[in-house]
Amino acid sequence: MKLQNPVSNSFPESENVANMSASSTLKAAQKAAQLREQGFKVIDLTVGEPDFPTPKFITDLAIEGLQKGLTKYTASAGMKTFQESIVEFYAAQFGAKFSTSEVAAACGGKQALFNACCTILNPGDDVLIPKPYWVTFPEIVNFCRANSVFIDTEETDFQLTAEQVRNAITDKTKLLIVNSPNNPTGRIIPADEMRKIIEVCVENNVYVLTDECYLFFAYPPSEVFTSAVLPPELRKFVCVAGSFSKTYAMTGWRIGYTIANEEWTRAMVKLQSHSATHPTSFVQYACAQALQQREKSMEAVGEMLAEYDKRRQWLIPALGEITGIRCANPEGAFYAFLDVRQLLGDKFKTSADVAEHLLNEAQVVVTDGAGFGAEGFLRFSYATSMENLQTAIEKMKSLFGSKNDGNSSAAA
Repeated sequence: MKLQNPVSNSFPESENVANMSASSTLKAAQKAAQLREQGFKVIDLTVGEPDFPTPKFITDLAIEGLQKGLTKYTASAGMKTFQESIVEFYAAQFGAKFSTSEVAAACGGKQALFNACCTILNPGDDVLIPKPYWVTFPEIVNFCRANSVFIDTEETDFQLTAEQVRNAITDKTKLLIVNSPNNPTGRIIPADEMRKIIEVCVENNVYVLTDECYLFFAYPPSEVFTSAVLPPELRKFVCVAGSFSKTYAMTGWRIGYTIANEEWTRAMVKLQSHSATHPTSFVQYACAQALQQREKSMEAVGEMLAEYDKRRQWLIPALGEITGIRCANPEGAFYAFLDVRQLLGDKFKTSADVAEHLLNEAQVVVTDGAGFGAEGFLRFSYATSMENLQTAIEKMKSLFGSKNDGNSSAAA
C-alpha cells in the first residue's frame, strides 16, 4: 500500500510530555544499577528510600485484607475506613479538625501532588516554587502548561520566609508549592513562619500545596508541623499532600492522600476516576488499620527516626572534614545537601562533574544539585547503612583530601 504522506521515524510525543524532563534522582539511581550489573560494588546515595523494611504489623494487615477478600474496586476517593482513619489520626495526633469529604486516597504522594496541580492550574498561571526544590515540582507545572516562578532561598539558609513569598506574588500567581521537611536540604519551616506564609497567600488569593511526605522526620529540637491544623479560613486555600512511603517505609506500596477543601477534593477525585481509579484496596485497608493503631505506628516511626538521627550526627561532622565540602546540619528528612563550590575550578566546572568523578573513581553515586535548582551542590541520602556511609566518606577523603591532614587532591 502506498502511503500519501511520508512515515516519520520519530514518535510524535505530546507537547505536554515533551516539555518535561526525566527525574534526575531516578537517572542517578539507574546509573548505580548499571554499575552493579557490570560487577562494581556501588554505594548508592541517590534515591530517597528508607532502608528499613515495612513494619511487620503493617504487612500482616495487608495479608489480613487479602484474606478478607478486599481485592475489588473501592470508591475513587478511597475506602470510607481509610478516609475516617486519616481524620481520626490527625485529630488524635495533632488536634486537627476536618471531615472525610476533605480526604482523598492517592497512589502515593507523587500522584497526590499531580492531582492537586492538574485540578487547579491553567496554562499561563504562575506557580511559586522555592529553590532548592524537589525535582518533580516544576515538571508537574510544565505538564500543566503553567509557569514555574522560583524563589531563591540561599540568602535565608534555604528556609522559605513569608516575606520572600510576599515579594514574589503577582496578579498571575495561582499556587505556591512548599515542602517541609525539605527535600533536598533537610530544612524545616517553623510552624509560626508556615502560618505567616499561608496567611500571605490567602490575602492574595493564592492557593498552597504543601508536600508533607517527610512529616514525622523532624530531629529535636525541631518539631513536626502539619498545615492540616490551621483554621478553616486558612485551610480552605491549602492542600496537604501526605504519603505513607517515607514515614512507614512503604515506597513500593504506592499509597498517599490529600487533605483539601471539599471542592478541590471533588475535582481531584474526578480526575483520579479517569486515571488510576484508586490505590490498591487491601493496601488502603492495611494503612487504615495501622493508623487506628496509632501508638504502634508512631513507635515504628520513632525507631526509624532515631536511626536516621544517629547517622546524621555522625555524617555531618564527617563531611565537614573533607576538603572543599561544606554541609549544614539538616533538621529533618534524611538528606545532606553538600556545598561543593569550593571544589569547582580547572578540574571540575560544575557539580555534575564532581558527581561524575565520584561515580567513576569511587563508585559512590550521588545526585547533582542542578536537578534541584542548586548548581554547586550535591544531594547525599543517608537512608543507607552506617557501613556504606563510612565507606563513602573514606573514599571521598581519598579523592578530595582531608582538612585534618591538610592534604587535598582536588585541583580547584
